[in-house]
Amino acid sequence: MGYEFFIAKRYLRSKHKLNFITIISVISTLGITIGVAALIVVLSVFNGFGSLVTSILVNFDPHVRITAVSTDAYDQMPKIEHILQNTSHVKTINPFVSGKAIVKKVRDNLLSIVDVKGIDYENKKDAWGVAKSIVLGSYDLRDSDEKEGIIIGFNLADKLQCATNDSLFLTSFNSLSESAISYSMPPVRKYRVNGIFQSNNNEYDRDKVFVSLESAQALFDMQGKIQGFEIRLDDIKNSSDVKKELEAKLDSRYFRINTWYDLHKDLYSVMQIERWAAYIIVSLIIAVAAFNVLGSLAMSVIEKKKDIGVLRSMGAKDKSIIRIFMFEGILIGLIGTFVGSLLGVLIVFLQMQLKFYPLDASKYIIDALPVELRLGDFFAVAGMSLFLSFIASLYPARRALKISALEAIKWE
Repeated sequence: MGYEFFIAKRYLRSKHKLNFITIISVISTLGITIGVAALIVVLSVFNGFGSLVTSILVNFDPHVRITAVSTDAYDQMPKIEHILQNTSHVKTINPFVSGKAIVKKVRDNLLSIVDVKGIDYENKKDAWGVAKSIVLGSYDLRDSDEKEGIIIGFNLADKLQCATNDSLFLTSFNSLSESAISYSMPPVRKYRVNGIFQSNNNEYDRDKVFVSLESAQALFDMQGKIQGFEIRLDDIKNSSDVKKELEAKLDSRYFRINTWYDLHKDLYSVMQIERWAAYIIVSLIIAVAAFNVLGSLAMSVIEKKKDIGVLRSMGAKDKSIIRIFMFEGILIGLIGTFVGSLLGVLIVFLQMQLKFYPLDASKYIIDALPVELRLGDFFAVAGMSLFLSFIASLYPARRALKISALEAIKWE
């Protein structure tokens, strides 16, 4: 860097007396520090909430779901299962049948519309969040006393005022439509509540119920057929790659392939918009600080007019003059970015360890504000801060070139 960087450092450290330029330089550095720290904390909070939402949703949803979109696809399911067994990253494959139904409590007029999912419940490790989220009863969908087992959500149980071992009636929407046309009573299946789950997702706890795969096939008149497969991978990050691989192998006329992100795309899109909005708004703090850097350097050019004249009379090139004041602006940005990054990381770390910003556990599913620091965010914030500092230093540095060496030193 040569003598330009040395002079820039001297200009920053040589202001022994407190003057207006010094105050603006300090304010600029503090502004960048606060802006960088705030941006790191805000992005960490968004990361924390995003990871929390994903963990809740993926606890019950698959990483990849293959769904038949026509009746012609049902006969191809054995072939699809063979393809999945030879697909990279696939850990578990679970067939399912799902549909809408009306659930009614026996000897009561309380009823609700629910999403029924038939699952293969024999292997508990493939049940994902269902088996782990049981709060009352047990994970059991077997027949007992001529009643098939059913697992319902906590909110639905509260709505229907039922507990474990209570009986429920289920009628599919398809059966209701056919019965209305034929003027007959719709077929009704009787279930016993074997378990009640709580997923921390109000929609799931209110609308989702689980029955055995065979029971769902009978309820929706599927006659031993399945609607698709839910797939768990060795790593959720491989979902997009697996989707592309399956799209190349399967006919889109018969099958629809969705990743965990596709299943909740609207929610994640809103969260992404909020994240970018917060990033832009908080970045304005750094932008204001960068304008202060511009003003500070512009006045510094005027204050160092004599020094510029001496340097130019000694043969300093235009590029060297520019570099001196650009290095000064970049140093202000570096100091503010470094201190702000440390402050932001410290705040995030303290929140993770000490939880000094708690939440009411009776109202929220967590006891403290969730935070998660990602390396990519750290570099994005630091890079943006340094870029703004660089841009802010361009105009004052170029303005220094307009100072005439003769005019600057003729009275010395």
